[in-house]
Amino acid sequence: YIYIVFGKPLSYTPLFFPSDFNYNTDGYEGDTAEDRKSQDGSETMPFIDESPTMSPHLCARGQDGEAVSPTPPEGLLSGKGLEMKKLVLSGFLASEEIYINQLEALMLPMKPLKATATTSKPVLTMEQIETIFFMIQDIFVIHKEFYDAISPNIQQWDEKVTVGHLFQKLASQLGVYKAFVDNYKVAVETAEKCSLANSQFQKISENLKVKGPKESKDCTTTATMEGKTQVCCLFVLFFQDLLKHTPKDHPDFPLLQDALRISQNFLSSINEEIDPRRTAVTTPKGEVRQLVKDGFLVEVSEGTRKLRHVFLFTDLLLCAKMKKTAVGHQQYECKWYIPLADLSFQTLDDSDSLPHIQTLPEHEIEEMKIKISSIKSEIQKEKKAQKSQSRNVDRLRKKMNEQESCLLLHSPTIPFRIHNKHGKSYLFLLSSDYERSEWRESIQKLQKKDLQACVLSSVELQVLTGSCFKLRTVHNIPVTSNKDDEESPGLYGFLHVIVHKATGFKESANLYCTLEVDSFGYFVSKAITRVFRDTTEPQWNEEFEIELEGSQCLRILCYEKCYDKSKLNKDDNEIVDKIMGKGQVQLDPQTVQSKNWHMDVIEMNGIKVEFSMKFTSRDLSLKRTPSKKQSGVFGVKISVVTKRERSKVPYIVRQCIEEVEKRGIDEVGIYRISGVATDIQALKAAFDANTKDILMMLSDMDINAIAGTLKLYFRELPEPLLTDRLYPAFMEGIALSDPAAKENCMMHLLRSLPDPNLITFLTLLEHLKRVAEKEPVNKMSLHNLATVFGPTLLRPSESESSKAHITLASDIWSHDVMAQVQVLLYYLQHPPISFAELKKNTLYFSTDV
Repeated sequence: YIYIVFGKPLSYTPLFFPSDFNYNTDGYEGDTAEDRKSQDGSETMPFIDESPTMSPHLCARGQDGEAVSPTPPEGLLSGKGLEMKKLVLSGFLASEEIYINQLEALMLPMKPLKATATTSKPVLTMEQIETIFFMIQDIFVIHKEFYDAISPNIQQWDEKVTVGHLFQKLASQLGVYKAFVDNYKVAVETAEKCSLANSQFQKISENLKVKGPKESKDCTTTATMEGKTQVCCLFVLFFQDLLKHTPKDHPDFPLLQDALRISQNFLSSINEEIDPRRTAVTTPKGEVRQLVKDGFLVEVSEGTRKLRHVFLFTDLLLCAKMKKTAVGHQQYECKWYIPLADLSFQTLDDSDSLPHIQTLPEHEIEEMKIKISSIKSEIQKEKKAQKSQSRNVDRLRKKMNEQESCLLLHSPTIPFRIHNKHGKSYLFLLSSDYERSEWRESIQKLQKKDLQACVLSSVELQVLTGSCFKLRTVHNIPVTSNKDDEESPGLYGFLHVIVHKATGFKESANLYCTLEVDSFGYFVSKAITRVFRDTTEPQWNEEFEIELEGSQCLRILCYEKCYDKSKLNKDDNEIVDKIMGKGQVQLDPQTVQSKNWHMDVIEMNGIKVEFSMKFTSRDLSLKRTPSKKQSGVFGVKISVVTKRERSKVPYIVRQCIEEVEKRGIDEVGIYRISGVATDIQALKAAFDANTKDILMMLSDMDINAIAGTLKLYFRELPEPLLTDRLYPAFMEGIALSDPAAKENCMMHLLRSLPDPNLITFLTLLEHLKRVAEKEPVNKMSLHNLATVFGPTLLRPSESESSKAHITLASDIWSHDVMAQVQVLLYYLQHPPISFAELKKNTLYFSTDV
């Protein structure tokens, strides 16, 4: 083992190894006829095993290529074999003695250096000392205890002496080397820098002569990777030779086998830096344990949300958390693991109930989004500024990372519970049914194999957890602050999606699809098709308009609708619909931003779903364009419509509100879930034409289409409901910090609205409050409704916004947009506002706005 500190090697060298031996767990390299040729070209004698460690097949391989324990050759199981075993042990003990002496020599300067660290003129700081000498003391104690325990046994050797338990203990302590290895590069760099910067330390380095046997060579920094693993390599080789010279019926044999397996797994884990292909660990059965899937999930532990990194291996599920070591490195700490043979999922008839889950109020979630968007804007401004300082950008990125991490921790709500056979259960919260389905399917696929429950020793668990850092495929939580500047920020605007049809179903079923897009690092369900009953080829042909917030991916899930009310999932108290298939497509800006529809197909478990999509940027989609036909209602000033209808509130507003309150107030995601675009356009045409059968159309139409028609009406007003003239004052009023001043200002602004605008606004306000009263059922809080309607009711017309309110297309959650949300939220949270009371008080407020 070569530890290069102070520029000198610390060697751990076997006494009985030939000088040309290649330290590799696969045995000698080149024991072929070609390699046995002498310099004159003639073949030399075959390699003869004359020394206890000169075996050409130190790590034998089975037919499947896996490492197997060496089988003792016949004739070596007698007294001669045990004598050979003593020779191997004697050589190992001699190497241990040298190694311990070298460790002692290396520790000599530690105490005086630490003593000076607390003085006014330290040679090294305490942090530098701890980095350079990291784990040396621990390694010394392990080897010294081992040496003291095994030495008497070898000195009083006979065939009854057992040493297997000592080697098993030594192997189980190899985990100490993992921390040492992780720190190795930093230790070397620190030592080299300190030598250059401090003449006293350089003198100590030069005077410290730590040498191994004469044949050991100095090692340079370039050999550090190989030097790291040589102790473990030698352990493997020694264990193999001890097994070769130990009878199978000897008490040491199973203990040495276990020590060999632990050492091989540990060596494999730290060898990944040399050979990245070594990504597997051997199980007690000799099978290969490989990583199948990993990702960040929110675990509910004692009612508190915790962000975990979950690793699915071929035979177990491991839940870990990231932590920092004393020297600043990141490493994983295992929280728990379940063998897949012992794992089961939530069952419908299970009587356990969900624990109390820590949940943030909806307005706090929205406030996080506001902060994230505000910080994004600041970062963009800093980058564009000529005198931009990277320190400011780094500070803002750190701040944004904290907010985004908190949002990811508190936004998931879909439960995913797993159990082990001992009755212990674990609960995760996911943001998407797609993600829950992926994890469940991956585990169930592995469980179809003949699995046996495995119990890991402490060192095996440490090795496996340590390997996770290098094996992981997901390195960072999905937040903006972890993305490179060159990465796409995603799309901001509206994605129009037509779900055409699906084919490939073997049996008739009641089928529907849901659409999800990513937003703020997690996925949100945005639209749902109608249920096509009892068919193998559903023809939906439904169009949806989905708002994108930095989205990069569209997911489509196909479900079979279940109408059996006995099949309630107690985790979320909803009927469980079966996922028939799922798939996703990346939203490539160049593909979807063309004016033409882009048709695509997603294949999922033999099912094909055909769909088309087209993207409209936020700038284009939010234009308020007056209608050329003043005879209709869409795109026509509200005062013109109410005057024509001789009404205080437009007919379209009254009828849509009435229908939503009649049969949509309990609908999950009402006003958030997109309605079918073709249905919305049909209703728009009917209202514009004042069709006689409009009431019949409303009663037959999907409720999300009616909700979408009401939103579209307000969005297409040529001037916002709260008017262009008052927009700047609303922005200033909501920013006031004094409650009394804000109250006076916000009420005065309402009084300043034209009567049709004010009465319509108050009518909508009371309707939205009634919708929010059903939040436990429809999941739509006042904050959700303010987010949906705020920009629609306040966003200035194009002529106004072009003057002073131009924002980046990507800045959907800009300061202005958030202020628009806050204005509506203020009125939604306010006690009931009466039109008559407002007008009565107008006499007391005559100041111009």
